[in-house]
Formats: sequence, structure tokens, C-alpha cells
Amino acid sequence: MNINWNSPDFEGFGKEPRSKKVRRPIGTPVTRTLINLLVTLVFGAIYFYAVLPPINLKAEEFYAFALLLCAVYCVCAIITSGFQGEGVKGYFGFVKKQCKIPGLVAAALVVIAVVGAILGWEVIRASSYRDMLTLEDGDFAAEVEEISFDQIPMLDADSAEKLGDRKLGELADMVSQFEVADDYTQINYGGRPVRVTPLRYGDLIKWFNNRSNGLPAYLIIDMVTQNVDVVRLDEGIRYTTAEHFSRNLYRHLRFHYPTYMFDEPAFEIDEQGQPYWVCPRISKTIGLFGGTDIIGAVLVNAVTGESQYYDVADVPNWVDHVYTAELIMRQYDYHGKFINGFINSVFGQRGMTRTTTGYNYIAIGDDVYMYTGVTSVVSDQSNVGFILSNQRTKETSFYQVAGAEEYSAMASAEGQVQQMKYTATFPLLLNISEQPTYFMAMKDAAGLVKMYAMVNVSQYQIVATGTTVAACEASYRSMLAEKGLIAPEDTEIVVSDQEEVEGAITEIRSAVIDGNTWYYFRVEGGETYYAISAAENQDVVILNTGDYVKVKFSKGERSILKAYSVTAAAAPEPAKE
Repeated sequence: MNINWNSPDFEGFGKEPRSKKVRRPIGTPVTRTLINLLVTLVFGAIYFYAVLPPINLKAEEFYAFALLLCAVYCVCAIITSGFQGEGVKGYFGFVKKQCKIPGLVAAALVVIAVVGAILGWEVIRASSYRDMLTLEDGDFAAEVEEISFDQIPMLDADSAEKLGDRKLGELADMVSQFEVADDYTQINYGGRPVRVTPLRYGDLIKWFNNRSNGLPAYLIIDMVTQNVDVVRLDEGIRYTTAEHFSRNLYRHLRFHYPTYMFDEPAFEIDEQGQPYWVCPRISKTIGLFGGTDIIGAVLVNAVTGESQYYDVADVPNWVDHVYTAELIMRQYDYHGKFINGFINSVFGQRGMTRTTTGYNYIAIGDDVYMYTGVTSVVSDQSNVGFILSNQRTKETSFYQVAGAEEYSAMASAEGQVQQMKYTATFPLLLNISEQPTYFMAMKDAAGLVKMYAMVNVSQYQIVATGTTVAACEASYRSMLAEKGLIAPEDTEIVVSDQEEVEGAITEIRSAVIDGNTWYYFRVEGGETYYAISAAENQDVVILNTGDYVKVKFSKGERSILKAYSVTAAAAPEPAKE
């Protein structure tokens, strides 16, 4: 029999078995440790630069960062030590030996996190959560000043954004390179409610082309007159949330304050018009991760990048946004949920309240207050009251006024003009003749404001609309008088800086603007034209040249001034010779 020794069946026959390849460790133990540390530090530096986690035991992001570094070190240690060991048990022992120190660190971090989370558990700390927000009972009529209709802020964020984009489109030197940022922070500036927002670069290429000079301007939008001012700067804004690399605001803050936790920055301007970023500093006040609150703020000069930290009590008065509306609402929800303890929040729910789903801002004095309604935990389409909270100091007052919640009031206003299919903006809370009143703009499908509406909070069947704010308020006051809620003498609308003139009409003209007929007239002895729409004062349509009238108007230096009322008056008797 012939045997083919070259057959595959006999391949390797008579040869010694191959020995398993041994992976040798790299260098000495000291060398390997240095390599592991170096790789971990490089990875950590890149991760820190990109993700920007705070180095703080109260920050959940820090634990993810630290555990990731431990994992990177373990992987490096296994690789540099050569994967030594026999079988599963051998490899497990090898890995355990190499990862002993980072494993202990990771275990300690996990224990700290678990214990810290338990210490902040709502079940055992319900009273601490309840007391995060201190409430005082307020008197709405006494504490919220009645403002004249020509000072009512009419712009919501969406309308302000449209105006800002339109204004930038008029600036040929900017529109091709920059866009308007979507910040639109509402502040008090020069005693008036305004929204401010910076510009931003159009794209990465435009950033490369313009970054040396920075962003050249910011916008101020008057919420009453709807005027948009472009404030050009001698030196451009270099630090924004849309910047890149070291001039990115988040990175700038993290490198200067590595242990601080921050809420979302707000763009503001000081009394001299210098742009700043107000960056609220967060702290966890219950356990390690519970009870989020603001303990201070870092003010960053948007042009130079210079920064200064202030405790809450020391924040300058010109700053309007330290506490965010979302934070205040969350703290009130804790207060309303645990008002009678944790067990009651689960069983019975006696006396429990919560905030409604929206909020708005009110200017009181030199501060901006956040407004939101308060309703019961049972969805019943009504409010038991509302809160006003100072966004700089967090001083919060509760006003017990039972009435419609905001979305019910919006629906009521929309129903008043349902044939127009207008939609209402989220309401602003006003004091009209000591009556809490929802004020809202009515928009068409294109987002343009066409009308205004006022709804009484307590009796939301009282709804007044008008094509102008003055007409809307005049109608609303008449309804209040008819219902006996105000005296007849209080039906006249309030106007700031009001003046009065009498005389015979020497010239009168008319024009149709946005579907409304406006009348422009002069009285004897003056060159100024006074303007009023027929929607505000129907009697103006029967006026003729030579009629003697009394005109109330807002003073100014323009050639055409807004008139708020025009009434017939008796001409004075001619002087006797």
C-alpha cells in the first residue's frame, strides 16, 4: 500500500506543535504607568475641551467624565501590559490587577453618586423641596402699577424676531455676512421694555472673514413703539454662544470657572449700552443632585471677554435676568406639590397646585418680573391665582385671583373674532382700573398682528377687541363700567405725557392704512398734524374745517403726533371792544 505523506490528512504529522505567541509588556512598570497616564490625560484634555464638563461633584456630567477616564486608563494598562493570562480566569485576574486603582476610583465615585442621590430623594426631602421658593401674599391692585396704553409692550418673541430680520435686511453692509441671533432677551432699558439680541455670523466661511473685527452691532427693539435700533459698536462683539474655539462663551466660562455649573446665559446691555452676557451660576442645594438653584452670576463683557462673579445679593441693579423663568416655575411646582408633605402628594392631593404651561414678563419699576398662572393639579381650565417673581432677586408674590387660565382666555379672545381666524399670543397680565386683565395680540396666518384683545381674569366672558391698543382699552373699560366693576368716570383711558390743545380745525385729511381710516388735521395757530383712526374715535368722521375741537395727544417734536381723543368744544366768546 502506498502512503501519500504529502496528503492534507498528514499535514504537520511528526512536527512539533506551534507555541502560543507571547505578548510582551511594553518597557518597565514605571514606563507603562507613564504611558497610560499620558494617553489618559491627552484623551481627557480633548474630551474636556469638546464637552466642557464642570469639575464638580454636584454635576452629573463630572461622573461621566471621571468614569470615562478610568475606563481609558484600564484599556491602556491592558494593552501596554501585553494581555497576559491563561483562560477566562487567568485573563480576569490579569485585568483585575491592571485596573485595581482606577477600579477603586470608579467604585468610590459610584458610591458617592448613589449616596448623594439618596440624600436628595424627594421621598425623604419633600419639605426641603417645598421651601426652595419663598412666597408672600400680594395685593395686585396696590403692587402692580397701572400703565397707560401707550406704554403696553405689544411684541412677543416671534414678532420681535420678524422685525429684527426685516431690519437687518435693510442694512446692505451687514445682511450678506451676518444674521440676527435668536436670543431676544426682554429687559428694561432707559425706563422702557425692550428686547435685545446680538448678531451672529452667517456661516463658517463668514466667520473666518469677519472674526478679527467681531460682530459689529446688536439690535434694540422697543416693545411699545416697535422701533428697531441697530447699535453699532466701536469694537465688535467677540464672545457669543455661537462663536468657535476659545471665544465661544461656554468654553470661555469653563476655562475661567472650571468648577462652576451654569444655567443658560442671557444677553443684556448695561445703562451705557455696553453688551454683556449674564451667566447664572447653578448649585444643587439638596443632596448632590437635587434642589437646583441660582447662587450667583458671572457677567462677561461681550466685547473684551472680561468677567466678574457676583453673589446673588450683589448682582448690579441693571441686570434683569439671573433666575430663569423655567427654574422659578419648577421651584413653585415643588412648593405646590409638597405643600402638605410627600404622602399627600401621592394620596389625597389636598391643596396641591402647579403652574400653568406658559409664562410672560412684566416690567415693574426697574426690574423684569416673570408671570405665570397657578392652577390646581386637576385640569379644570381655571386658575386659583398667579405669581410674579423678580428675575433678579427671586422675590415672589402670590396673588389669589380666581379666574380663567391663560389658554382659556386666549380661546375666548379668538372666539370673539372667529370669522377672522386670528390666533392669540400668550397673554400679558395688566392692571386696568385695578382689574387683573389679560392683554394679547391677535395674529393672522402670516404671523402679522391685526388686532388686540383684553380679557378680564375673573370674568373671562368680558372680552374687548380693537384694531389699536387704545380702541381695545376704551372698549374694555366701557364693558367694565357696564358690569359695574368700575365707576363710569374711570372709563377714560390713561395716557402718559398727555397734553391738550383747543382750536378750530384749519385742515383735515384722511388715508387708509392697514385697512383703517386715519384722519390728520391741524388746528389754528399750529403747524403740527394730529392723527387718529376712526376705529378709536368714530366722531372724527363728521369733523369739518372750522369745527372747534379739544384734542388730547402725546407730546413730541415730530410733525405728526398721535391723538388719543378728539371732542367737540365750545368756541370761546369773542373779546368785547
